[in-house]
Amino acid sequence: MQANEVGAPPDSAQPEQAAFSPPVSSVLSLDFQQLKTKLETYLKPEDVGRVEAAYHFSADAHAGQFRVSGEPYVTHPVAVCSLVADWHLDPQALIAALLHDVMEDTHITKAEIAERFGKVSAELVDGLSKLDKIEFRSQEEAQAENFRKMLLAMASDLRVILIKLADRLHNMRTLDHMRPAKRRRIANETLEIYAPIANRLGLNDLYRELQELSFRNKYPLRFEVLAKAIRSARGNRREVVGKILSSIEERLPQWGITAEVQGREKHLYGIYRKMVEKHLSFSQVLDIYGFRVIVRDVPSCYLALGALHAMYKPVPGKFKDYLAIPKANGYQSLHTTLIGPFGMPVEVQIRTREMHHIAETGVASHWLYKEDERTLSELQQKTHSWLQSLLELQSTSGEATEFLEHVKIDLFPGEVYVFSPKGKIFSMPKGSTPVDFAYAVHTDVGNRCVACRINGDLMPLRSELRNGDQVEIITASHSNPNPAWLSYARTGKARSQIRHFLKNAQQDESVALGERLLNQALRPHGLTLGQISTFAWDRFLRDRGVRSKKDIFSDLGLGKRLPVIVARRLAEAQDLESGRPDVVKPKPAGAITIRGSEGVAVQLARCCHPIPGDPIIGTLRKGQGLEVHTHDCPVMSKLRGDRGRWVDVEWEHVVDDRLFDVNIRVLSRNSRGVLARVASAIAEEDCNIQSVSMDGGQGDYTALNFTVQVHDRMHLARAMRAVRRVQEVVRIGRVKGDGRAS
Repeated sequence: MQANEVGAPPDSAQPEQAAFSPPVSSVLSLDFQQLKTKLETYLKPEDVGRVEAAYHFSADAHAGQFRVSGEPYVTHPVAVCSLVADWHLDPQALIAALLHDVMEDTHITKAEIAERFGKVSAELVDGLSKLDKIEFRSQEEAQAENFRKMLLAMASDLRVILIKLADRLHNMRTLDHMRPAKRRRIANETLEIYAPIANRLGLNDLYRELQELSFRNKYPLRFEVLAKAIRSARGNRREVVGKILSSIEERLPQWGITAEVQGREKHLYGIYRKMVEKHLSFSQVLDIYGFRVIVRDVPSCYLALGALHAMYKPVPGKFKDYLAIPKANGYQSLHTTLIGPFGMPVEVQIRTREMHHIAETGVASHWLYKEDERTLSELQQKTHSWLQSLLELQSTSGEATEFLEHVKIDLFPGEVYVFSPKGKIFSMPKGSTPVDFAYAVHTDVGNRCVACRINGDLMPLRSELRNGDQVEIITASHSNPNPAWLSYARTGKARSQIRHFLKNAQQDESVALGERLLNQALRPHGLTLGQISTFAWDRFLRDRGVRSKKDIFSDLGLGKRLPVIVARRLAEAQDLESGRPDVVKPKPAGAITIRGSEGVAVQLARCCHPIPGDPIIGTLRKGQGLEVHTHDCPVMSKLRGDRGRWVDVEWEHVVDDRLFDVNIRVLSRNSRGVLARVASAIAEEDCNIQSVSMDGGQGDYTALNFTVQVHDRMHLARAMRAVRRVQEVVRIGRVKGDGRAS
């Protein structure tokens, strides 16, 4: 997560550059004085004093650090704190906003923050800090792990994400000083994660601004072209918009409705997305203006809707009642689309003043407006429910990247509303199936689901749910999740629970199978699994860096380890511990025998192509099992000194029809038909020719490279003797792992 990319002090910042900036004290005092004036409108004087102390602490910690733009670094936390203050958050959150970067970018520790400003502020700052000190395998994994930490911190304290969103907003507003590639990456991250989270929390203004800023930085050329087109269209449509606005303002009082009517231009990103999704040109997007009607109470909303429908014809299917069924983020409004003058479609939202507050400030309205306790408690309940679902996703998701994938799915809902047989409403993401509904009801219902009825009819589990569907899930006690469900399950909860169940079921089965395989492999050593001492197991696990016996059994069952190899290593560990009382000494065992027909767990190396009859040696490769090489393979020469990396292997004396690939190189004099004669000699010895290539440029001679298939070393020898008898052949040899012929 690169949430503070824009604010991070550049490595190349020179002290000389700071000389051209205004004096630090004057810039900071002006910024903070404006913030202080804002805080004094709703905080007690002693709380303002605590925030001011945090400001001085932050300024001292960031002294000498500058943003990429050249401003003193502390201007960033002050700006973030100012944005948070707009939501009237408490002093603890304001202090955390001022200190949100000190743990990452300075020597300040969590303990110091807790001592100076309290444990709660320290926990908030910790939740906002990135995981810089942990090494990750990739940038994607690091980003996913950082998001996981942030979202889980948010689940325990919502103020974490409110401060993080304010931080991201200020970074996006000041992104112009970054190089283009970084701007695009940060903008894309904002569109994928932060804007949807703002929407999920009902922070509508913030959501729209993050989208606009991301669009401008991700696609600057498209943004400019579209902005220019909007400016041109504005003049042409101003008259129509003014006419509609005045018509609505005149009509509503005639129906006894007191209302505030607002006309607004749609956001550029919304227009752009509509053009992309519906494959429209700008001239085809007619509804670039929308209207908002704000009334006194809920009955007035429906009355205003009737007045508007009497004035302009509504577009069928374009009416949405979010009053009766609010969105998951608490948003409530009536939406309708009308056919205005000259056939221009007009979108209208109708809501009360309280609904408008919640639509603009979302979950942050908890700190702002407390008049309507019922609405707030419902909004808080929905938010709490979503945060709890994050914790559930975290517990069932294996890796951070999997968790992030599940969260992303749930952040782009596009909701449909369906009913249970008892009439309970469920809000589901668009494209959801009965499987998603089953898991939304309860995890056990999802795990035991076998069939479904939609509106009373038996339907396939992959059916897509539509608004108003009544869904009944049929369960069976013996049923388990089907891996095929992952191809059409839509919600993060369903996908994570299905994966969690399958993973556990697979592990349980593989552990049981692994135990049986290892017990069988220990017999040649005169041992059983029960006779392996605790000391031998401890030594074996420690040498291999494995946590538990269960992991070994699971790997054996899944084919990631070879039972004979594990048995041999356990016997060696048991032998080293056999001096202890009651430890059974194992019998000596010979080399591991292979037939060459094994599958995934035993592979013949492609570098040297061993064939039966060759002296061979094996090496263990992580996650690939045993790889068999010839004794003289150059790859194995590097491992000879490390006894723990290789094992003795020999061919089993079994005659079968299996053919093995081997590479040979033939040097011959240039002559017409020589390739045909050599190929004929090979074929006469009952060898398949897999491929042929020629190396020219050797004067009177040509090198012919063959990949042939033989039963064993003796079969290869017969074929090579036959080729030597061809008159033009000068030399023939088998190609080694390093490409040289022997």
